[in-house]
Amino acid sequence: MTARTVRAPAKINLHLGVGAPREDGYHPLLTVYQAVGLYDDLTVRPADDWSVDLEVPDWMAGVVLPALDDNIVTRAARLLAAHHGIEPRGAVHVAKCIPVAGGMAGGSADAAAALVALDRLWGTGTSDEDLLRIAGVLGSDVPFALVGGSAVGTGRGELVEPVADVGTWWWVAVPSDRGLSTPAVYRHFDELVPDAPADPPPADRLVAALAAGDPHALAAALHNDLQEPAIDLRPELGDLLARGEAEGALRGIVSGSGPTCVFLCESSDAARAVAGAMTDDAHPAVLVTHGAVAGAHLVTYG
Repeated sequence: MTARTVRAPAKINLHLGVGAPREDGYHPLLTVYQAVGLYDDLTVRPADDWSVDLEVPDWMAGVVLPALDDNIVTRAARLLAAHHGIEPRGAVHVAKCIPVAGGMAGGSADAAAALVALDRLWGTGTSDEDLLRIAGVLGSDVPFALVGGSAVGTGRGELVEPVADVGTWWWVAVPSDRGLSTPAVYRHFDELVPDAPADPPPADRLVAALAAGDPHALAAALHNDLQEPAIDLRPELGDLLARGEAEGALRGIVSGSGPTCVFLCESSDAARAVAGAMTDDAHPAVLVTHGAVAGAHLVTYG
């Protein structure tokens, strides 16, 4: 067995509709995902035991992995190993670029990458159907990290159906150096929207904009039900969105439950100009990226 490296993308919720909490406590979602070209790379090598270590860029200094038993990569390994009746073994190295706790599903990307990499390393030949099922157990965004592209997610977001997307979309992502608790944002949504519908409405206008490849139509259709509660908890996010649009972005939106804000731009040049204007002492790491890109995939070198 040789080392395997799998690259998995960040996601943006172009549309995030949230329904009233179900009896099990989960909120039904209607979301449109897009995978964008910010990646975590996960490399796994043969080993007699199990370990996970982390590499981060300078702008993520201070980020640490959760304890080994609590890490989503470990959970992915255990579920995949249990599915095949084997012991999870391997030495995993995670090289991060996706903002941590930023609403761009970096942890979900790592879980998806682990499933693909370990399946190759162990030679278990897991079917796509079973990988998606295991991914759904790990978290709402993990199945999409496997699929990539642009897709509609329903249920808790784990039921993924690809949609037509003919555009190349340019984004500026502005991470925050402070995380924002996803459960806290959902709780605040429940406080602000006590009469939320049982099922969120469809995102037909946004799906049509993707199919047309029109950035202005897409900008007009971007929607996030968690944006208001996120901004209410962190008012500076609203100021950041206004600033990005004033600098030339077509539209700014909170990514998922935040706190990363993303800005749709008309072109790559426009995205670089917006990123340059927004880079300052408070936001030293402003990222330019594009979508849609592939889901978790094996990387080969040479």
